[in-house]
Amino acid sequence: MNDEKRPITRRRFVAGTLATGAAAAWPAAAEAAKRKHKPDRKHKHARNKNSHKADVVVVGAGFAGLTAARQIASSGHSVTVLEARDRVGGRAWNHDLGNGQVSERGATFVGPTQDHILALANAVGVGTFDTYDTGDDLYVNNVDNPLGLIGPMRYSDTGPLGTAPPDPTIAAELLEVVQQLDQMSTQVPVDAPWTASSAASWDGQTLQSWVDSNSVTPRFKALVPAATRPIFGAEPRELSLLFVLFYIAASGNEQNPGTFERNFDTRNGAQQSRFVGGTQLVAGRVAAALGDRVLLNSPVQKIVQEKSGAVVHSGRLTVTAKRVIVATPPVLAGRIQYEPAMPFARDQLIQRYPQGTLTKVAAVYDTPFWRANGLTGAVLDTGGPVSASFDDSPPSGSPGVLFGFVGGDNARSYNAMSASARQSAVIDQCTTWFGAQAANPTAYFDTNWSDEVWTRGCPVGIPSLGTLLAYGPQIGQPVGRIHWAGTETSTYWNGYMDGAVRSGERAAAEALSGL
Repeated sequence: MNDEKRPITRRRFVAGTLATGAAAAWPAAAEAAKRKHKPDRKHKHARNKNSHKADVVVVGAGFAGLTAARQIASSGHSVTVLEARDRVGGRAWNHDLGNGQVSERGATFVGPTQDHILALANAVGVGTFDTYDTGDDLYVNNVDNPLGLIGPMRYSDTGPLGTAPPDPTIAAELLEVVQQLDQMSTQVPVDAPWTASSAASWDGQTLQSWVDSNSVTPRFKALVPAATRPIFGAEPRELSLLFVLFYIAASGNEQNPGTFERNFDTRNGAQQSRFVGGTQLVAGRVAAALGDRVLLNSPVQKIVQEKSGAVVHSGRLTVTAKRVIVATPPVLAGRIQYEPAMPFARDQLIQRYPQGTLTKVAAVYDTPFWRANGLTGAVLDTGGPVSASFDDSPPSGSPGVLFGFVGGDNARSYNAMSASARQSAVIDQCTTWFGAQAANPTAYFDTNWSDEVWTRGCPVGIPSLGTLLAYGPQIGQPVGRIHWAGTETSTYWNGYMDGAVRSGERAAAEALSGL
């Protein structure tokens, strides 16, 4: 499938409904696994009673770890998955709205060229449905406004610019910048971005410095962080230009080069579809099939590599294996103790690879009232706290759910506020967009991913300036018997569920070849 000339759009995040039968199945399987492997507290020599053997140990039960474990188990080898949380899914996490409906606190969308996550979902019987995209979007940008536009501007994403706002004061500049970024990204190899001919220059400057040198309109410059905060959980000044170009190049597959447009499109883009039952349902069904191979509440503390194998120590048991796959965000992989210590280059990489700063917020209403007013629920706002909002309602249309992304500087300010002040700030913003009907939600919840102990940020790990050039090759390079997975190690769809699945497949193949 080739869809290179698509309109420019931005992310929309929405959630599906929870399939009741399947939802009951996978938590039950996880609970059974916890009971089966519960430590025997009657015995003083817990290590002997709680020791285990497997061909491969997988650390982390997100999409990367579960995919790797599934592939290893299907090859006929033994595998144990150790997950620190009390749930599977990693950065995919359903929120129960009641009456069999869910919202999603994390990962949400799938689209064209994301073949690996779609294939996994299909294999475990989870379908997709189209993202709601009927009506007008809203745009708020009151920075340096010579036309005197006041309040939200309505526009259709079926126009020439797609979901990008057709602001006449910046449209030409927007098109030129996107075309430049697309063209530059074609020079970045997805499997080795640090080898690009201009890698030293691009990894030595931020997206902010490049934008400052290639645009002149303050109004356009205000729009840039409104995009990077939801996409990366970061300000433009925090992003290496090389990493941004790699992110664009990675928005495709082996047959279709990545583009800015495909990354941010809804129609024929990364936000085209949602999973029926929510994204965590896919992870849950994979875990249910693995059964008692998946152990929850088992944070890994230490990995010891020996001549004949490796010993993985968690809070609940010790597993001896021939190979280990660490399928966690880089920042968490760096908090495990390794014996012998990691090579200096690997350790230096991890010290420079923090997670983005992102909080996801949601307001629940009886109905998606904005639809009756001809609106999609999608808003792009250069103010704050929310930079982008989306219709997160179930397919039935009840309840109505608006969710939004609070990222970068906005997230840091937002999370310094009290709970009541945070909610008031978001609801006030929703009321500005949609009127008085938005003032009284029936429920409100937020998820500060930077505060999640076993995530420490979202949606993706972000290498600091100069890191890809200096230490990039270390991101997926095995160290002895240890292999690395996670969406941050993927060549395509880095930062997405598809990238996580791809990384799990690659790490499993590496581990199997070493058995």
